[in-house]
Amino acid sequence: MPEIYEPFLRQLRRDLGAPLPGRNAQYQMAPRPRPGGEFDDAPRADARRGGVLALLYPHAGQVFLPLILRPTYPGVHSGQIGFPGGGYEATDGDLTATALRETYEEIGVHASQYTVLGQLTSLYVSASNYLVQPIVGWIDYRPTFNPDPYEVAALIEAPLTTLLNPATRRVEPWTLRGREIVVPFFTLGDFGEYTVWGATAMMLGELLALPAMQLAPGAQINTSHALE
Repeated sequence: MPEIYEPFLRQLRRDLGAPLPGRNAQYQMAPRPRPGGEFDDAPRADARRGGVLALLYPHAGQVFLPLILRPTYPGVHSGQIGFPGGGYEATDGDLTATALRETYEEIGVHASQYTVLGQLTSLYVSASNYLVQPIVGWIDYRPTFNPDPYEVAALIEAPLTTLLNPATRRVEPWTLRGREIVVPFFTLGDFGEYTVWGATAMMLGELLALPAMQLAPGAQINTSHALE
């Protein structure tokens, strides 16, 4: 691994071992009911559990992570962009194992190839009734991806510099399931064709709020400028 990534990686390990930015950072990217109202983050008693992986890797002098576009299917997350991951199975043992297993199944990167650095703050996704644990991993090289076409319509390699750029963050009023809400989101792709919102944007919001992000090669902005 080139030396330019080492300060970033050292700080990231420290950040994940310290108190996390938590819900305050998540809520900067949370859809907001309009008018007024609080974001619903109390898990139901029957909430299912899941794990997802933010897999960071160096490439072309920057740090990237893979996101996936879900295919169209009968479900609340149809056609949305997310981290690789999925639901807990009894054979997993814990949610880290869930995230690692699902990552291999969905994008073909095996857990033996990378190092798990830690966890972000868990997030309850009320639309699908999942309590999701985000895991952060690091691989020293750009992996060879092998997306499962049944679970992945497109694989998006997202540079941290793009996600950190305020120009990629937007806020718009949407009508969702018959309700007017205000939605913060990220735009990705050569023409801004991918919209990252909801739970994935909230988890990204916490990741990008870590102090290490300012040390990512190519980072030129201050992530303390939160969306209002």
